[in-house]
Amino acid sequence: MFDFKEHSHRRYNPLLEQWVLVSPHRSKRPWSGQNEKQPTESLPEYDKGCFLCPGNERISGDKNPDYTGTYVFQNDFSALLPQTPSLPVSDDTDSSLQNRLLKAQNARGISKVICFSPKHNCPMPALSIEEIENVITTWQSELKLLSQDYLWVQIFENKGEAMGCSQPHPHGQIWANDFLPNELHKENVALKKYHDENGSNLLLDYALLESSLKERVVVENEDWIVVTPYWASWPFETLLLPKQPLFRLEEMTHRQSHHLAKILKSLTVKYDNLFETSFPYSMGWHFAPYFKDNRSIEHWQLHAHFYPPLLRSASVKKFMVGYEMLAEAQRDLTPEQAAHKLRDLSEKHYLFD
Repeated sequence: MFDFKEHSHRRYNPLLEQWVLVSPHRSKRPWSGQNEKQPTESLPEYDKGCFLCPGNERISGDKNPDYTGTYVFQNDFSALLPQTPSLPVSDDTDSSLQNRLLKAQNARGISKVICFSPKHNCPMPALSIEEIENVITTWQSELKLLSQDYLWVQIFENKGEAMGCSQPHPHGQIWANDFLPNELHKENVALKKYHDENGSNLLLDYALLESSLKERVVVENEDWIVVTPYWASWPFETLLLPKQPLFRLEEMTHRQSHHLAKILKSLTVKYDNLFETSFPYSMGWHFAPYFKDNRSIEHWQLHAHFYPPLLRSASVKKFMVGYEMLAEAQRDLTPEQAAHKLRDLSEKHYLFD
């Protein structure tokens, strides 16, 4: 008899229309290895050598104001620039091999940094609910501003050195660009296809299904649910979803914003408690793009992805290499096991509370 907890199988990701290989027999006891805790580094509230602390000079020579809440500035090393020269227009009648295979397009945009707090030692799980609400309000303000000029605005956070972030001051980034990036294009196609075929919203249907099943729920409140998705690739990957129709962050009610702040704190505290370390991850928001041609966005639903790399301890990571890079994503720990482990963790932080 087939057993999802014992036998290899593939799970379908309807958001990206691709598969992930699950091999639970390889890791029946994911906690049997040594649980190595990284030494806790005590950071100061203010660091005179930090480029993001209030009043400090950044490497660009600009000086940060003595900010007391959130602070946003244009990235000193932006990956995107507002003004870039236009590429020559390709000749559609040219059927040469070079024209078919060597394609490029102009990319215009802007990159910003958002400091979540003036305190150098206060990452998301250490912030109060009110402080997290201020971060959400700043996200909304930036979206309203940048969406006037750009098709897509990506809000994200890379937390921890394992995710390439060498700056411990709590911060995220906001990139806006005039094109629809690959992952958003895939989601747009899949969400529209589901909506056209079923007459309903894929992610809203999924949120309500998971809420009823409870198997993969990590934390839930009146307006939001966090699950380890059925098709998760990363060991402790989670998906944050609203339980009502919601296209974009800036459309939230005050209640939804408050409950979002609460669930963000709950999730990030649980993450830290899992291996008693400042848990690294890359997270980001996806929502309806800002199409300029008034096309329908009825198929869209706001959601956030959390992609953490840790597998068995604070020092044992999952590497997406070999088979994952050349064939398809693979995981040993089932999403149900991961959700159960996260769900049972305390919402009282092991260090800050």
